[in-house]
Amino acid sequence: MALLERIHCPGDLRALPESSLPDLALEIRSLLISSVTRTGGHLGPNLGVVELTIALHRVFDSPHDALVWDTGHQAYVHKMLTGRWAALDSLRQEGGLSGYPSRSESAHDLVENSHASTALSYADGLAKAFALGGRPDRAVVAVVGDGSLTGGMAWEALNNIAAAPERPIVVVLNDNGRSYAPTAGAVGRHLAALRDGPPASVFEQLGLAYLGPVDGHDAAAVEVALRKARSLGTPVVVHCLTRKGLGHAPAEQDEADRMHTVGPAGPPSGAQSWTSVFGAEMVALGAERPDVVAISAAMLGPTGLRAFADAYPSRAFDVGIAEQHAVTSAAGLATGGLHPVVCVYSTFLNRALDQVLMDVALHRLPVTFVLDRAGITGSDGPSHHGMWDLSLLGMVPGMRVAAPRDGEQLRLLLREAVAHHGPAALRFPKADVGPALAAVGKLGTADVLRWGPAGGRRPGSAPGGLFRAGTDHVPASGGMRDTTVGVAADGVLILAIGPLGAPALVAAERLSLDGVPVTVADPRWLLPVDPELVAAAAAYRLVVTVEDNGAHGGYGDAVSRALRSAGVRVPVRSLALPQRFLAHGSRSAILTARGLGAESIADAVRRELPLA
Repeated sequence: MALLERIHCPGDLRALPESSLPDLALEIRSLLISSVTRTGGHLGPNLGVVELTIALHRVFDSPHDALVWDTGHQAYVHKMLTGRWAALDSLRQEGGLSGYPSRSESAHDLVENSHASTALSYADGLAKAFALGGRPDRAVVAVVGDGSLTGGMAWEALNNIAAAPERPIVVVLNDNGRSYAPTAGAVGRHLAALRDGPPASVFEQLGLAYLGPVDGHDAAAVEVALRKARSLGTPVVVHCLTRKGLGHAPAEQDEADRMHTVGPAGPPSGAQSWTSVFGAEMVALGAERPDVVAISAAMLGPTGLRAFADAYPSRAFDVGIAEQHAVTSAAGLATGGLHPVVCVYSTFLNRALDQVLMDVALHRLPVTFVLDRAGITGSDGPSHHGMWDLSLLGMVPGMRVAAPRDGEQLRLLLREAVAHHGPAALRFPKADVGPALAAVGKLGTADVLRWGPAGGRRPGSAPGGLFRAGTDHVPASGGMRDTTVGVAADGVLILAIGPLGAPALVAAERLSLDGVPVTVADPRWLLPVDPELVAAAAAYRLVVTVEDNGAHGGYGDAVSRALRSAGVRVPVRSLALPQRFLAHGSRSAILTARGLGAESIADAVRRELPLA
């Protein structure tokens, strides 16, 4: 790392002779491969932008010049060249480097950009701000992947950028022919034509200048093109051809996604993921129901639809990074008599709320939304935590939302969603599927996982009243402490959504040692709240909801409203994620730190009982 060790800021990079750049690129790739294969992260995209990033930081003076990355997962090399190479081993680890640009890390990370197709709009606004502020010396550069050009927002921005030739913006088109998979649609075909010959580009037809194609792995050639682009004084597209995964044989030979992401080093868990269980069930459903079709926004593989697409190629649609279009196209498919299953990461459904509301729900159309990566995703950080979907979907009239607790429930709930004659959503996390949790009874449509009252007595089968929980002698300063509490005979009802049923059961067992009877139920269908579950809650002294959604407008809020509407006067304690952006870290650590582990659930009940 003789060259990389000399780089603490982009100025150090600009001081290097051009002849040293190939060796620097080798050092960068070596560190990327050794670090990212250990920590996990976006390996292929960053291996493909090494020379491109070197050239960017030799031509432009960040942070004086504004560099915006779309999407930010290709910014690892940028982090290294802005002084953070020594911390790469902490990538995506709790307290370490973020896997995306992070304003708290560096002044060079201008935009925390990890949702695609947005950089051009940021660039348009920045260029306007610099012009109005009398700072024409500050260049604006947007690094955009060809996959991001499949998103409609990118073209909304280009429509405005091209209309203002007096405001120079450099659009660096990093064209590797793919997002996760080969770039979908006509945009991919057009860029392929530009790679192969000299046709007029769509960018020129819009009124932008166009330079290229340029070999994106020749740092000197890219540097020449960028200097020319800067000198033009008008909006310009610099078309750079790169190869995803370059320099790492396993990535180059991976035809699926060029090792777009890799997991952290370590032995495989051997457990099935939620995504794989869903994917297998979709194939089975497709065989039984020819009306079932699948839609993905550039993520057939990551959302588990690859097997469905292989089995039924005419019934699987990859629309590119275009969630709004995906949802309204699904509305059209449903209007035409089919049952579309729209599969996106939970965080990306945020981008299509208007379409869910006005194009699907207003027309009461049978569209199933499958929300992968719901709740805490872990190492991807605040932009990818799927902690908003319940709050958003709770506003949608007629929407039903389910959360499975185990693999069998995922299969059952998917089938129930597809059988529903209206909009429905199914949410599950980025994680391995845990052991099956058997139901021991029902409260309406909810599955009871544990009956709390002694002897398995159902709530309401005996009159209420206080009982003596006994004396729990706890060591304390000056002797022993009596923590005797009195609660209603029917105790506490914990409603834990999806896989949070497992820590809720552990909490119930710990509370039973205090003599507190706890019933644990899995609602299965979270929204709307089942009236029978509301009625059953009246038999308890306290209701506790446990969810991996934001506290505002989540499942706990929905239960509280349902109880008030039904005139059921029982206290509700909602355990949910705090309504703020949460940093990256392991899923289990974040859930525990935010009060959703077994001991925290038990402690929350203990705190509430004296007040009940």
